[in-house]
Amino acid sequence: MEKTKPNFNRRAFLKASALAGGGLMLQFSAVAKLALPAKSAEADTAVQWNEINGYIQITADNRVKLVCPNPEFGQNVMTSLPMMVAEELDVDWTKVVVEMGPHDNKKLGPQFTGGSNSMRMYWKPLREAGAAARNMLLQASAQTWSVPLEELSTKAGVIYHEKSGKTGKYGDFAAKAAMVPVPKGIKLKDVKSFKVVRHSQKNVEGSKIVSGKPLFGLDYKKEGMLIAMIQAPPAFGMTFKSFDAAQALKMPGITAVFAIKLYEDGFEQGGFDTRSFNDRLVVVGKTTWEVMQARKKLVVDWIPAGDTKDYMAGRGGKREVMVPGELESTAAQLEKMKAYANKPAQLLRKDGDPETAFKNAAQILERTYNAPFLAHNCMEPMNFFAHVTDEKALVAGPLQAPGWTEPTLAKILKLPAEQIEIQMTRMGGGFGRRAYGQYVIEAALISKQVKAPVKLIYSREDDTSYGIYRPMYTATYRAALDANKNLIAFHVKGGGIPEHAIAANRFPAGAVDHYLAEGWEIPSNITIGAFRAPKSNFNAAAEQSFLDELAEAMGKDPIDFRLELLKRAKDYPVGKNNEYDADRYAGVLKLVKEKSGWNGPEQKKYSRGVAAYFCHNSYAAHVVDMTLRNGQPYVERVFSAIDCGIVINPDAAKNMVQGAVVDGIGNSLYGGLTHKNGAVEQTNFHSYRIIRMHEAPKKVDVHFVQNDIDPTGLGEPPFPPVFGAVASALYKATGKRYYQQPFSLPQPEVPVV
Repeated sequence: MEKTKPNFNRRAFLKASALAGGGLMLQFSAVAKLALPAKSAEADTAVQWNEINGYIQITADNRVKLVCPNPEFGQNVMTSLPMMVAEELDVDWTKVVVEMGPHDNKKLGPQFTGGSNSMRMYWKPLREAGAAARNMLLQASAQTWSVPLEELSTKAGVIYHEKSGKTGKYGDFAAKAAMVPVPKGIKLKDVKSFKVVRHSQKNVEGSKIVSGKPLFGLDYKKEGMLIAMIQAPPAFGMTFKSFDAAQALKMPGITAVFAIKLYEDGFEQGGFDTRSFNDRLVVVGKTTWEVMQARKKLVVDWIPAGDTKDYMAGRGGKREVMVPGELESTAAQLEKMKAYANKPAQLLRKDGDPETAFKNAAQILERTYNAPFLAHNCMEPMNFFAHVTDEKALVAGPLQAPGWTEPTLAKILKLPAEQIEIQMTRMGGGFGRRAYGQYVIEAALISKQVKAPVKLIYSREDDTSYGIYRPMYTATYRAALDANKNLIAFHVKGGGIPEHAIAANRFPAGAVDHYLAEGWEIPSNITIGAFRAPKSNFNAAAEQSFLDELAEAMGKDPIDFRLELLKRAKDYPVGKNNEYDADRYAGVLKLVKEKSGWNGPEQKKYSRGVAAYFCHNSYAAHVVDMTLRNGQPYVERVFSAIDCGIVINPDAAKNMVQGAVVDGIGNSLYGGLTHKNGAVEQTNFHSYRIIRMHEAPKKVDVHFVQNDIDPTGLGEPPFPPVFGAVASALYKATGKRYYQQPFSLPQPEVPVV
């Protein structure tokens, strides 16, 4: 893989698009059609295609430059997405150069990284782009050599005409190919003939990462750049009445201290707009250390903010949301959830007559599961650069959703979108935290105020104390058994602060005659947002733990029990809205059973737990092998089975699953964020426990179901079932069931079945 230093801005990108020069360039974006390639500045007809954004450029020396449209935070899209194009283009992967594209909401679409959608969304369009470019090169060579198109073939960036013995590199025909109309309906390769896709390729930025090249937002620098940090209220539900910055302004290097308002009154928030606090204080100076010291000198009169109102315009339509001003504490939150759990809830799904089935049951198993708020703790602290003038704005940094952030920037800065340039750096972690552009808006407002380029930096304590969290959840599961211990009814009722996690149409819905799902929610001023596999990470933990205990109560093997339910869901499905494919779900369970040697006598030294789950269009199952090390539970091995369709880059996919497993073990055992009078009680890693290197498994053995199904999600699906597998393994190791996350906490007493 050849590499080149990215050197992009919007103007350069558009210029390159218009003036392909001696090479061939294809662009594609949000409209499901292709146009002629651009030939001049006057004929800048950007090709737009099915929300895909990027271009192919073939140079005279036969190299291929591919732009990755999606932001990269470690999921390896900068390698995997270009692999799709290279496959159909039929080029030598070692000659491919990959660059991160600039953001352009007109040319390149939303460029959103999230929801495990990158491979799934781009699978067909990027392949079609590569196939179209290859066909244009073939047409150009056929015209040049005066031979029939059907007599030509390609291999690794070279065109062959066997009858005449003529050969030519793609670069030889690139200029002429640029004049060929972009074809439609080109037949794509048979997936069984792939030479790039389905073969492991090294991370295109791997050498830059390990050698410390400046790739991340914290590396971004501009001449004259100042550093800004925010002083937020000490607790959710508070604001400031007044402040005295006299001593802070006397500190070395400090240039300004002022207050900003994130959203003006009545501002309608978009799909990924949010706010921890609307009013905040800002300290600006020359260096990070100087700003941090000056913040300590601020004298602030903090007061309760009272109830406030948010105006929402995205993700659910226009509506007003009342935000309570209560200074929340975890103990009170738990009590409130218990009270709500006993109230009538929203009906999410009902099959059969569950009420009668429970009334006539010979045995009822009921268990309640709780989970706390979780912090993202991205490895790279939150940061963003901004330089805003009256005429234009440049912002640069780590961002998952530039297409969602740009409209908000335009409204708040009162600038047309075309006068806002967003440059995307590599992200040092994301999984939802960087989908919300609050910190980008803050940086832009600060730069506009001080009339200078500014980099906003959150300390670890800042992000943990007033960040965006995984919600606090609870769910009660009930199962009704007849006299022969057959499952006759299933009921789940779940809630949370400020949302519930119940996925009513997922397994075991569709496998039980009498089924009921309900949900409820408690408003809160604590800011929440997407956290790797949103909602699913809790739902899987609770559901899979309950199914494990239910299997034991029925006297069944936990894997066999799940497979029985899935067979029922396949052969005689209940209801019509079941989200999952029972065959694929069963497939990962069968595969992990085989690869782990589930019931083998050699496994008796391990305490084994199993769980499986479907979310984000993919299926994952894990077997966790736990031992006691110095009296403490330790996950020594994990076997994983994944069905995500065609695996684009096997090594990268394996790494993704391994990371999800370690992340899941750490969060299930240790992760938890609590509040007291609105204030976060864990402010950094000394009090917010994460998994340590010596606690990671010695082995995570990953296996993929081999099929030719179009690729589906992978970044999120392996994460949720880890929690349930760990809980079940803990039960085998300790003889005690676990219902409260993190599992390192004291567990509630429950009735013995």
